[in-house]
Amino acid sequence: MTTKGKAPAKGESDDEYQVGFGKPPKHTQFKAGKSGNPHGRPKDAKNLKTDLLEELGEKILVHEGDHVRKISKQRAVVKTLVTRTLKGDGRAASSLLSMMMRLLDTGEGAEPESSENLHPDELEILKAYKARLTGSGTETGPDDEASASNQALALDDVDDSPEEETL
Repeated sequence: MTTKGKAPAKGESDDEYQVGFGKPPKHTQFKAGKSGNPHGRPKDAKNLKTDLLEELGEKILVHEGDHVRKISKQRAVVKTLVTRTLKGDGRAASSLLSMMMRLLDTGEGAEPESSENLHPDELEILKAYKARLTGSGTETGPDDEASASNQALALDDVDDSPEEETL
């Protein structure tokens, strides 16, 4: 048998169909014009994300002291995680911190947006570092100079004027 645009291989005719890799037996191949999934996906079939969101959104009764409250399962999980963390559970603390870092904008690891938030002592340290990078008599190679100039450019936005400390 020949397929569109392909001639039969040498020694192969319509009667001698070779079954092998990428060539399933004729009786198991899809018939021309018929779908391999004739009924398609059922209307009420949902993906994992949808199922998870629906399940976490369901309300349950929670006893907090003398009060009985109705909260979502998601909220109950977060409350449990926080409670276990406060009791000293290391795994719960790790999970909670990981979740907080992913979901909340905690500012950890972020560069300060301006020097307005810096303490005068910190400004003095940055000035000294900037002076050291801009070449106060140190010999550097070409790579070191490029790196130093890039770091110095990053420090150019540091304000040299002293600021009042606010508490």
